[in-house]
Amino acid sequence: MSTAASKPKKTRWHSCNVVNWTAAGRQLWQFGAGGGSAAPLLELALADTEPLPVRAIAKDWRDLFQSRLNIAWLPANQVFLRVAQFPVCELAELRPMVELQLEKLSPLPVTQIVWSVEPLPNPVGEMQTVIVLLVARQLVEQFLGNLEGQGYLADRLEIPWLHQLTTAKVDRDSVWIYASPQQDKTLCLVAWWIGGELRNLNLLSLPNTPERVSLLETQLVQIAWAAEMEGWLVAQPDLHLVADPQTAAEWESHLREWAGRPIDLRPGPTPRELAALNAQRATCGESGANLLPPEFAARYRQQFIDGLWMRGLLGVGAVYLVGVMIYFAALQVVNFQLDGVKNGITAIAANYTNALQLKTRIEVVQEQLDLKFAALDCYRIAVENLPEDLSLTTLAFQKGQKVVLFGTAPSDAGSKVTDYIEALGKVSLLGTNGPPLFSKVEPPRIQAPPGNQPIKWDFACTINRKEAP
Repeated sequence: MSTAASKPKKTRWHSCNVVNWTAAGRQLWQFGAGGGSAAPLLELALADTEPLPVRAIAKDWRDLFQSRLNIAWLPANQVFLRVAQFPVCELAELRPMVELQLEKLSPLPVTQIVWSVEPLPNPVGEMQTVIVLLVARQLVEQFLGNLEGQGYLADRLEIPWLHQLTTAKVDRDSVWIYASPQQDKTLCLVAWWIGGELRNLNLLSLPNTPERVSLLETQLVQIAWAAEMEGWLVAQPDLHLVADPQTAAEWESHLREWAGRPIDLRPGPTPRELAALNAQRATCGESGANLLPPEFAARYRQQFIDGLWMRGLLGVGAVYLVGVMIYFAALQVVNFQLDGVKNGITAIAANYTNALQLKTRIEVVQEQLDLKFAALDCYRIAVENLPEDLSLTTLAFQKGQKVVLFGTAPSDAGSKVTDYIEALGKVSLLGTNGPPLFSKVEPPRIQAPPGNQPIKWDFACTINRKEAP
């Protein structure tokens, strides 16, 4: 035994799609939900070979914020309708009561059907009228398979005529006939309202032949006899015909003759108007009957969640791939710049080496010049400060840092050699405030031969040079 999906929770719907699949083709309507009304957004008539527009019917991550309701109309001639009385109760309590009566109400084994209920408003007394909808499970699964093949995952399976029936204003005993011509037949929904209650509901399939009105009259007579025997029909009720102008003109005279009184003719709603009424009641939570099996609803929900996860993973993968591509592109640019720098270094390496060699040569030449000028300065200072009694015989450089002076002096002029050394230690090329020419003057070595022969002297002076270690 299987029950249809329960009445949906209150959801803030953003839009609603309604699909009508008939032998002539498919019709799709899309409505904007809000404010208790359904504003038309899209209307399409498609052949069987044309696919449904994916953007209009598919659900994606936007449905998390802007929920979309997908409704499909089951062919009315495949659904069995029953009217029953049950105690007034909540919908959750009503379903178990109906389930206990399914074997009596269903023309098919209860294990092979999908069923749902539509409680009618304004119950009378302690009892309420309930419309029970029953359909073969095989037909539902086949119908849903066709919808899935088009990418349409339905949230609700409904019978559009129920919305006409439940919203009709009935104030007296009457019979309402809702006629809907098809290609090869005419479907009639006949509702008997007696004492403010719906007492009988029949869906008749009449062939498109001249005898169809007679067949309808026969069915009405049989229902009236059964009602009289059951005791709920005691007087002739009014007759209302809801149909298109052509059908109304053809049936009106025959039904008036049968009823023996004038017939109330009302224009039937267009499919678009019926779809708008269906969308309005479904999005407002007023429609209770839903023939979508709960296992299909759960599977569609899981597919939606899995699809969100897969799209999220694909999005993350795409972002990662783009990041990797950007990284490698940046790496290629950096490598290109590095190659340019390397080529530039290679181009200037030879010039740099030549410049270093030239610098070294210049430093050597400059060193030689400095030594020459230093030698000249030392010679000039040594001569200028030499006392008259002393003689300078030799001035020698040692490693560019020391100057060794050799000379002679009379035997009694040894003190003048000491004075000469002190004078050289104080002399400066830059005047009295400048640094001394010699940083160090070593004590002299004096050789005094015997007798009055001239003495020989020599001493070393360290040149005051900044670059000297």
